Amino acid sequence: MKKLVMIAIALVTLNGFAQREGRKGMDQENRSELRKDMSPEDIADLKSKKLTLKLDLTDKQQKEVKAVFLEQAKDREKHRNERKAKDGEQKEKPTTEEFVKMQNERLDKQIQMKRKMKSILTAEQYAEFEKMKPKKHKKGGKERRKGNKDEK
Repeated sequence: MKKLVMIAIALVTLNGFAQREGRKGMDQENRSELRKDMSPEDIADLKSKKLTLKLDLTDKQQKEVKAVFLEQAKDREKHRNERKAKDGEQKEKPTTEEFVKMQNERLDKQIQMKRKMKSILTAEQYAEFEKMKPKKHKKGGKERRKGNKDEK
């Protein structure tokens, strides 16, 4: 009898941990939904304030960083709206030339952003800013996509 009770407790405990993992994904989905409703100004303001807290920016630096983030947020919103307009159309894979062009544009924007941030921040702040970049997971892509399909 004691063994059955112990097994039941173990199963309930494991079940609780499994459910907790599912809620974590829901939080990320909810955040992305909320971010879609935010204006570019709100996004830029939040990002600049977070960076100010992490890097101890001056007021002048904060305003300059906010302008950079605002430009970036407006550009992203423009691209998001273009994609929404194309959602009704049949999706086709881009040609190699189109893909190369898109990648070059993306990388040019990243280089431009990096140069702007380097001109705004001090050397120490910029070094810390570079460390803050999100690290890409090597094998996370395929596994994450599998997990999302299972949830749907």
